[in-house]
Formats: sequence, C-alpha cells, structure tokens
Amino acid sequence: MKEFINIPDDIEIIELFGTYNNRVKYLKNKFDVEISYLNNRIVIVGNKKNNIERVKSILKEIIDITSNGHLLDWTEFQYITSLYENNKNTIQKNESKSYKSVVNTTVSGMRVQAKTHGQSLYINTMKKNDIVFCIGPAGTGKTYLAVAMAVEFLKTGQIQRIILTRPAVEAGEKLGFLPGTLYEKVDPYLRPLYDSLMDFMPADRIVEYKEKGIIEVVPLAYMRGRTLNNAYIILDEAQNTTYYQMKMFLTRIGFNSKTVITGDITQIDLENKKDSGLLAVQKILKNINGISFIELTENDVVRNPLVKEIIKAYDNFEKIKVKKNEKI
Repeated sequence: MKEFINIPDDIEIIELFGTYNNRVKYLKNKFDVEISYLNNRIVIVGNKKNNIERVKSILKEIIDITSNGHLLDWTEFQYITSLYENNKNTIQKNESKSYKSVVNTTVSGMRVQAKTHGQSLYINTMKKNDIVFCIGPAGTGKTYLAVAMAVEFLKTGQIQRIILTRPAVEAGEKLGFLPGTLYEKVDPYLRPLYDSLMDFMPADRIVEYKEKGIIEVVPLAYMRGRTLNNAYIILDEAQNTTYYQMKMFLTRIGFNSKTVITGDITQIDLENKKDSGLLAVQKILKNINGISFIELTENDVVRNPLVKEIIKAYDNFEKIKVKKNEKI
C-alpha cells in the first residue's frame, strides 16, 4: 500500500524530515513504514493501512503548522506523533492554530507559545476567565505560561501590577529553624518565580518595578488583609496551601484583576495531605461561572522527555501501593 503527499513550494524538505532525517527515522520505527521523497512529493509505503494513514496525517499536520510560520522542535514533533499513535485520528483545528499564537517573547527573543493541546487550552482559558486553576505535574509549563501571560498583560496596560506568591512550606522544612532574616528565609521558596520573571524582563527592570510596587514576589502569608485591584495575581505551588489559606487568598481578589492558581496535587508537602486547599477548592468552586479548572497531564510535559517517563513510573508505583494499602 502506498500514499502520497504533495509538498508546498515554500517548504523545505528538511523542515518536514528533520535534521539527518531524524523525524523520518522515528516514524519508520514507530509505525513500520517506509518514507521517501520524490518529485516534490512524500511517498509512504507499508503493509498496514492504519499506520500509513497515521503517518500521512502526522506529516500533513507538520506541513500545516510549518506553513503557518512555526518550526516544530523535537518535543512538539513527538507530541503530535503521540496523539495519532494513541488513536486520536485528528488534531483539533484550534490546536494547530495554537502553535502560531505567541503568548510573549523572552528577553533573548524566543517566542513563547503552546507546545501541546493542553497548554493551548490553558492559554485560551487564561485569556477568557478571571480566575483559573491549573493542576498538573512538573514540567507542564503551569507557572511559566502564567508568568508569560502576566507580563504581557502588564506590557499592554491591561493591568497595573503583577503579584507572584506561593506558600513557604515545602519538603518538611520549617522557616523558624532556617538561618537568616525573614527575607533570606523565604527567598529560596520564591526563587522559581523570579527565574520565570527574569526570562521576560531584564534584571534591572524587575528591580525598578519591585521598588515601585509594580511587581511583588511575596509569601502567601503577606496576602492577608489586602484587596488586590488592577493586578495579575499568580499563586504557585497551591497544593501546599491549607483550606483556610486558599479561602483567604481567593477573597483578596479585587476589581479588574486576573488570578491564576497553579499546583500539583501529587506533590503535597503538608503533614496531612488531605488538608490541601487545592483539593478542597475543586469541589467548592467547580460550578461558578468565570472560574475555570484546567488539568494538564504527562502528555503536556515539555521538559526533558525523561521527565514524562519519571512521572508515569511514580504514578504506577503509587497506584500499586494504594491497592496494597502500603505506605509510600
């Protein structure tokens, strides 16, 4: 069996096949087909019609995305392949469009945009809703995309300040036993937020904005008693909030503010995991208009491919322990 795909004149074959034909080799091994290039056409040959159709769909998808001006990296290519491999015969049209929808641009000039369908949904939800909860494992871009969106809103004048916060309780450490002043104690907990912020603003600009109160990076406890108007507020590591901390935080939100709450419910560091405010809030607020919940999965991990495998391995291990009623 054989299928053909015509290649548009404005697309180079290396953009489809990858460096040293690495994409072609990957597809050959994955779907047991032969792929070649002849007279400005891609030729796909194989014994299984299903596999030929999947490879044809993957390559056509890459052509469509490349035609829109976006060059796929290896992670994006693997993600598209996995969708068809898992019997999802078509990618939603808005998913293809997500690859050319730029959220922001880093200081180094790199465009930041969705790399998976889940991230695309997350970005669109942040644009449309005032309060968004994003729950998912490490490496899915929960915090990074939220910070990118916040900086974009600040640049375009849609909000007047950015407030980044997270609970200062992690890995069983207690702040009172750590050396240094209060700021020195909480700084390690807030460092990941600074790291994301520095991708989108020069360091001197961040210092200037902090001095003027345009940007705040503070522990969650500092939110008590405040009303936050005209702000983009991000609560990170929300799985480590208690029920009352979450309630306190959500009731701080003022007029013309956007709020994004991110967390990973598989990494709760509270002594009693059931006390997590992020677990409770899913049941309490799920039916309120203007509040949206997004769940990202290991399919949305965009770090080293091994991170996805690590997440799967831990999930499987924990499921077995639960079935056997064993402690982890």
